[in-house]
Amino acid sequence: MHSFPAPALARVEEMSQAAAADPARVIAFQGAPGCNGHRAALEYDPACLPLPCFSFEDALDAVKDGTAGRAIIPIENSQHGRVADIHFLLPESGLFITGEHFVPITYALMALSDGPFAAAYSHPQALGQTRRYLRARGIVPMAYADTAGAAAYVAEMGDPRACAVAPHIAAELYGLKIVAEGIEDSADNTTRFVVLARDPLPAAALTGRTAMTTFVFEVKNIPAALYKALGGFATNGVNMTKLESYQKGASFAATTFYADIVGAPGDPAVDRALEELAFHCKELRVLGTYPQELARG
Repeated sequence: MHSFPAPALARVEEMSQAAAADPARVIAFQGAPGCNGHRAALEYDPACLPLPCFSFEDALDAVKDGTAGRAIIPIENSQHGRVADIHFLLPESGLFITGEHFVPITYALMALSDGPFAAAYSHPQALGQTRRYLRARGIVPMAYADTAGAAAYVAEMGDPRACAVAPHIAAELYGLKIVAEGIEDSADNTTRFVVLARDPLPAAALTGRTAMTTFVFEVKNIPAALYKALGGFATNGVNMTKLESYQKGASFAATTFYADIVGAPGDPAVDRALEELAFHCKELRVLGTYPQELARG
């Protein structure tokens, strides 16, 4: 909490005290009050108590140690791709994905003055999503831990040549003026968040609902291993909506894959596909099965 800029600390402390009184209702998110994670938590569960955390690790740790019942974490953006480090953090956390939520993202440029500006501070994802706007104006992007925190940081610096890229509400929270709105490079800019908890979602919660299942796996290091491992999804008619690779460690000898499929363990087709996948894998871990919020395809 001490790592937040001074203008955000009072609100962080207030929200932390409220969360401490009823941990079961708490949804931890990464960022200062007013960031997109804050908005996502309230949209996903309007009755929740949002808890700001400085880093993704802090948000996940809050669930693991019982400070929060759940966490909501951005995992990918329609324009800028996956959020850095999330594919490493989720499997290592020991938590389970119990839900997903899609948030349309819009950004404003905010500052203490009308400019001109030398630098814009924000989360790397937000800077990537507003790259064309900033480049056209010669504003240097400067990475910060989160969007709303960047707004608080600009307010704390007091530099009229510094600005922040953040959600509209951050300007009101931290006493900045809106210089420009809707500066994202794509009108359909959307971020997918996942909700995590200590325990998996009970199967009964999926009754009558389309399910998504997320898992990570590492295939054996032999020719055509990935091709063979994925064949079971095709032959059993299971729709794989996401497949991404990433390296674990520095050996570069083995690749880990992150995948989403439509369906749940217990469905015969899904069970057969996962069984065939496991046969070709050194490791297979299901990270969670949860209701599908947005239809794929």
